[in-house]
Amino acid sequence: MRKKDYRQKSGRLKKLIKGLKKSLAQVEKEIKELIESDETLYEQHKRLCTAEGIGDKTAVKMIVVTKGFTDFTDARKFCCHASVAPFSYSSGSSIRSRNRVSQRADKSIKALLYMAALVVAARCKGELHDYHDYYERKVAEGKNKMSVLNAVRAKLVHRMFAVIRNNQDYQKNHVNALA
Repeated sequence: MRKKDYRQKSGRLKKLIKGLKKSLAQVEKEIKELIESDETLYEQHKRLCTAEGIGDKTAVKMIVVTKGFTDFTDARKFCCHASVAPFSYSSGSSIRSRNRVSQRADKSIKALLYMAALVVAARCKGELHDYHDYYERKVAEGKNKMSVLNAVRAKLVHRMFAVIRNNQDYQKNHVNALA
């Protein structure tokens, strides 16, 4: 490719990227306005963001996928939907393989949960140390790192559902009233 053609193509692509970034910012602004206009969505979003490792995009995606936490009655069912829950594959006395997660999943939510789990488990050592300690302990026991991250993903899902079910912000040192 000649230098002149490269510069022209590069210029067109830069304009295209700039336009896409502007459109993306507009869509994110509209999503934020939509959430703020509905009291229920606003409360759910605010509560989800109080949980460790859950950011704005993950909270919005969880609300959308679960349709405001009305489509899924409990966290275990959602873990199955997001392919976070492992299942054994067996037939009678035959055990074909070890436990695995299903490949039929909503890959976009699975990817967001993976990134959230990676941040809280493998990279955060300060405030979010309980996930990190769990991750390090299980890896030291000889568990596969991806299996441990999958368990952390499940923990994140269970905490998100608990925050919505209990209708209160996440509290790190929560004391159960029944205990």
